[in-house]
Amino acid sequence: MQRICTSLAQNGFEVTLIGRKLPNSKPLPEFVFKTVRLPFFFRSGKAFYFEVQIRYFFYLLFHTYEYYGAVDLDTVLPNLLVARLKGKKWVYDAHEYFTEVPEVVRRPRVQRIWKWVEKISVPRADIAYTVSPGLASLFENQYGKTFGIVRNVPFKSHLSIQKTEPPFILYQGALNEGRCIEYLIPAIKGLPIQLKIAGEGDLSESLRMLSKEMNMDDQVQFLGYIQPDALKQITPQATIGFNVLENKGLSYYYSLANKCFDYLQAEVPCICSPFPEYLDLANAHPAFIFAAANEADIRLAIKEVIEQPEKYQALREACIEAKETLNWETEERILLALYEEQS
Repeated sequence: MQRICTSLAQNGFEVTLIGRKLPNSKPLPEFVFKTVRLPFFFRSGKAFYFEVQIRYFFYLLFHTYEYYGAVDLDTVLPNLLVARLKGKKWVYDAHEYFTEVPEVVRRPRVQRIWKWVEKISVPRADIAYTVSPGLASLFENQYGKTFGIVRNVPFKSHLSIQKTEPPFILYQGALNEGRCIEYLIPAIKGLPIQLKIAGEGDLSESLRMLSKEMNMDDQVQFLGYIQPDALKQITPQATIGFNVLENKGLSYYYSLANKCFDYLQAEVPCICSPFPEYLDLANAHPAFIFAAANEADIRLAIKEVIEQPEKYQALREACIEAKETLNWETEERILLALYEEQS
């Protein structure tokens, strides 16, 4: 969102990014766009999602914009309602297939409610875009709505950072269900490589307990929340990036995660899931090792990388080539064109 808001702000839009304020929220840096953090009483569950709709609705009702942008399905209703009440346009930015994420798929009643929200809202979007061709095709086939594709790629990196010793695998992102970190931790046991985990999530406590129970606290380091600028200094130092998912819904299956592009831009080869979007990407940029969502396969992939220096160098060279085109400077033009069509 920082990239999207920055690009719009630098091209003539007055942008306000609205989010929630948590007790442990760190101060935000200065941006070229305005930021608003709303306090929330609830932090999860049905009450939280109900509070999201109410708080965002009333904030937006008393603030007028030309475009009301919803990031994922859980913020659609307040944006759609206020935009229609005020005769303004609304934008749907689908970073995921919300009704197909694991936390929703395993709860059929909840999934039906969000499917209904999706059905009544998505076809009414003035601008719609998502992060991968697979998700765009799914949305278009289901709702007859054209979706642009704006991949979640970073700015082109010009950093020159030497790899550190000892070598380490990096996982960056949310510690949520289906991310396979519970397989990654035991997979590295006994291997000459460390693991650094940047992020927090629903599985934060259980993953820390797993590391402790396996006596791996000297091999696994939990970094917690890391500010993006600080993370940019850590990622290039990694030996391998990790982005293996379980197939727990179409959202994961057709994902094209930002961490995948962050690793590429930092010249860090990535262990990925053999899902369609990553396989297509690898055809053009062979910077990936593929592994299934289990401990044995992940361990084999890690050993393949660290035990074959020539193969590792080939993977790094593919990353260096990929970063020339898979960057935000390229993707920004697609984003701006979507807004220009509605101007």
